[in-house]
Formats: sequence, structure tokens, C-alpha cells
Amino acid sequence: MSLVIKVPPVGESISEVTLSQWIKKDGDYVEMDEVIAELESDKATFELTAEKAGTLKTIASEGDTLEIGAPVCSIEEGGKTESKTDEKEAAPAKDEPKEPTGKSDEKGSTYASGAPSPAAAKILAEKDVDASSVKGTGVDGRLTKEDAMKAPASAKASADEGGAKAPAAAAPTPAKVSAPGSRLERREKMSSLRKTVAKRLVAVRNETAMLTTFNEVDMQPIMELRTKYKDKFKEKHGVGLGFMSFFTKAVCEALKDFPSVNARIEGEEIIFNDFADISIAVSAPKGLVVPVIRNAESMSLAQIEAAVMELALKARDSKLTLEEMTGGTFTITNGGVFGSMMSTPIINSPQSAILGMHNIVERPVAQNGQVVIRPIMYVALSYDHRLVDGRESVGFLVRVKQLLEDPARLLLGI
Repeated sequence: MSLVIKVPPVGESISEVTLSQWIKKDGDYVEMDEVIAELESDKATFELTAEKAGTLKTIASEGDTLEIGAPVCSIEEGGKTESKTDEKEAAPAKDEPKEPTGKSDEKGSTYASGAPSPAAAKILAEKDVDASSVKGTGVDGRLTKEDAMKAPASAKASADEGGAKAPAAAAPTPAKVSAPGSRLERREKMSSLRKTVAKRLVAVRNETAMLTTFNEVDMQPIMELRTKYKDKFKEKHGVGLGFMSFFTKAVCEALKDFPSVNARIEGEEIIFNDFADISIAVSAPKGLVVPVIRNAESMSLAQIEAAVMELALKARDSKLTLEEMTGGTFTITNGGVFGSMMSTPIINSPQSAILGMHNIVERPVAQNGQVVIRPIMYVALSYDHRLVDGRESVGFLVRVKQLLEDPARLLLGI
């Protein structure tokens, strides 16, 4: 008796998943609760486990998009397929091409001796090969699918009499005039995550009145503070002191002064939040993900650093859960880790704003009438102008700049 395993419900907003990888192969013996495959949705990756012990029979293939409840595989009761292996070894060679013979029977056995099977005929047609030039190895000399696959594409041209196809031999001549190097192309199916990201980014550009305002931050005060206390900080809290915790704290303080930046539009209403769930954009192996730090406004620098580290590791290992990527009231993205000097980040809908960090570069700046070299970072705030006015967007970014250039304010809350 077999048990069909179907795609389980993985979230309220998820209607389909992609079978990204088979962990076990067709015919493998699996134990109950053993992981047999990985399913990928537009938000996360999930493991599919065997619901009982037995022999795995795959139904879906890697890369298939499956709806919730669709069959993925079945598990047959019994041993580890030794009996089937013995049957194959004991069967005579002439019985191997039973599959095409079965198809012939279904069609009334109308194929003449040496005629190709339907699958073989299709392959030969695609390769432009004359069936009469290929020797069949099937029952009664019939051409099998394997025979068609092994047949060289030039078989028909060499079999034709009178050189009727001679001009075809000259066809490759233009191909010789080509640029040096490889000209190969590779096609790869878009993952569910990449397709969803693409749709959402286009939707944001089309459905919001997005603008971006810029400013620059003198990072020397924070860099001096990190250099002075980073060893003691790590010794006490077990995590490093990075820039993300300072930016997160600065954003949380600025959101208190400019609540519309922390709001969203739902229909004809504006939803204001008295908390700050900060989404941190992370580049994962399968694409961009945005895990959320809940109630970041009430967390210390050490707690924020620990949360960022935990989420980043989960993103790298594709272990983030739906709950960890759902929600968020404001997003921070750091293109500086890749060397970006300036960019206009796209809003993470339905949020109303996103802050972009960039790389730190020493630049000449004027201070107290003198030109000095300082480590400067450009910051960018993209915002939905339907909800956030220019005064609020500029004021918010200036407030973030003030807090970062005077880190004591973050500790004192002033």
C-alpha cells in the first residue's frame, strides 16, 4: 500500500511552492520523518519529510512549481528495492525496451518491423535524421528512444543519395567568422523568491510616489568609539560592535520624531505604529531576504548586534522562518558592504520608507574654516511621497545624521 505525500500548507499568503531539490532519489528507501526534499516559496525554504518508512517514488521533478496540496511523491511499503534490482538483473536483454513496445501495443501494434517508437520518431525528427539510416536494437529491430538519442545529427545527410543535401555542409561556414572566446548561453529557471522579488519591485515603482533624499554622515565619531570599546564590548556581550546597531538605534530614535516615516497606507487609512520593527535587508544565496528585528526601539546595542548576527546566519543557511520575514515597519539596507557609493533603494512595500547605507570613503570636508580629511558615508532615504512630505523626509534623515555624528545622544536619548 502506498502513501501519497502532498505539498503541505506553509503560510496563509502562499499558494504555490517550487521543488528546489530532491534530498533522496527515486527508489531510495526512507525512514519515517526523514527529510526527502526541499520546497522553496517566495519567502523561505522548507523541508519535506517522509510520513512513513518505505520506498520513495517521485512524482514531481526538481524545478516544478506545485500548488498547495499537489502530490509530490509516494512511499511504497516494503523493503529497500532489492527485489526489483534482482528482477532487472535476471531479465534478458531483449526485454529491456518494454516501454516503447507497450506504447506500440496501445496504438494497436501498427508499427512495421524496424519502425521507430513515437518517442524515437520525435527525436529523429528534431535531429533531422532519416529513420532508415539508424539501426534499431529493439524488438524485431524496432528503433528505440535510446537508438534515436545515439544517432548522429548528420546521419540523414550522409545517407541521402546524389548529394541533394550537399549545400547543407556549407552552412557552418559563416559560423567560423565569430568573436574569440566562448559563445555559450545558459538558461536557468527563475526561483519563486526571485519571481516574487521582481513582481514586488515593479509594483512598488508603479504604485507609489517614490522619491529619494540624500545626506552625508561623518563616521569618525562612531569609528573612534568602536576602536576604543570594541574589545571590551565583545568580551562582555559576546558579539562584535558593528555599524548596523548604531544605525538601527538612530533610526528608532528618529522614527519617534517623525511617525509618518514609520507608517503605512491601507486603503484610505494611514496606519501609525508606536513600535519599530526594523527590517534588515540581507543578501542570501537564493536572493535578497528581509528578516525583521522586532521592537528594536527597546533593545540595546548589544541586543541589536546579536539579533542581526542570528538573522544573517539563518539567511545564509536558508533557515529563516516566515514569521522572521513577515511584517516590519521600516527597512535598512547596506549596499556599502559591496562597495556602493550611492544608490536609490526601493521601498519595501507596504512600508513607507527605506534607509540606504553606503561605503565609507575618506573625503576632504570643510570644518571650522579648514579643509580636513574625514571618513564620510552617503546615506539615502527613499520614501512614499503619498504619505511622507519633503519636510518630514529631510528632517528624518538630518536627525539620523545628528545621532550618528554624536553617538552620545543614542545613549542619552536626546
